[in-house]
Amino acid sequence: MPRIDELRMIARVARMYYEGEMRQTKIAKQLGLSQATVSRLLNRSKEEGIIRISVNLPNGVYTELEETLVQKYGLRDVIVVDSLDDEESVIQRDLGAAAAYYLESAIRPNEVIGISSWSATLVALVDALHAIPRKSGVKVVQILGGVGNPSVEAHATRLTSRMAQLVKGEAVYLPVSGVLASEAARDILAADEVAQQAIRLFDQVTTALVGIGAVDPSPLLAQSGNIFGPEGLELLRRENAAGDILMRFYDLNGNLVKTGLENRVISMSLEQLRKVSRAVGVAGGSRKYAGILGALRGNWINILVTDHFTAKRLANE
Repeated sequence: MPRIDELRMIARVARMYYEGEMRQTKIAKQLGLSQATVSRLLNRSKEEGIIRISVNLPNGVYTELEETLVQKYGLRDVIVVDSLDDEESVIQRDLGAAAAYYLESAIRPNEVIGISSWSATLVALVDALHAIPRKSGVKVVQILGGVGNPSVEAHATRLTSRMAQLVKGEAVYLPVSGVLASEAARDILAADEVAQQAIRLFDQVTTALVGIGAVDPSPLLAQSGNIFGPEGLELLRRENAAGDILMRFYDLNGNLVKTGLENRVISMSLEQLRKVSRAVGVAGGSRKYAGILGALRGNWINILVTDHFTAKRLANE
């Protein structure tokens, strides 16, 4: 047991540091101690119960749940959003706002930001994004073909152009359909020099922003025309597809589903996505749950932004 004079010194150093808000160097100088001794005494103050630190989390903050998911799925980071209910439009809005805040603090000079097309959640992200002070050399590139039905094509173009405007960077478009009628058509369009300007950047992407889809396409994706027909969707179901990222489908364990349909897609591959420093999946809600779980098990993303209903299910999986 420590002697009373030792406890007295520990308590004095602790009061100076925690209550007096003095720097360790100033404490060391005033008391005639080395800084290493001050640091050791502060550690002892916790061991002896003189100092007890607790974190009072505000309502709507799920730090412990985020840490659980980071450890469980080997992620770089998780953002759990306090969404009001499980309605998809509400979740999209709330997730978009949270992801926008994250992006505003994460962008660095010379960033190459890859952004998917045809995601309502990413539309919500861009709508919530504030203008960011100029960072030199930033590019924003489409990583899924952004050409589709003219009535909704503006969404895909706006995702890239508006984000580039807000981050004061260069927009690089992928002006082809995400899903083609055949592999031959895919090869021809992907070889086009304009498309290649975007495709060549895929391996340079430092931050990727992607939605996570279910096998049944979302309304925005369905309207775009960048979907597989009924026979293709039935084939994916037979092969136990659980969800997709960038129109690349995988099963509940994250294994890629090989049906030949993937050969008709123009987008960043999931192997490329896995190598991105910040591969951010923004998705939530019960309809997307299987796709999110498969994405985490396959390690296709390393940062997840989701709602607390989904996060709790993932933690208990």
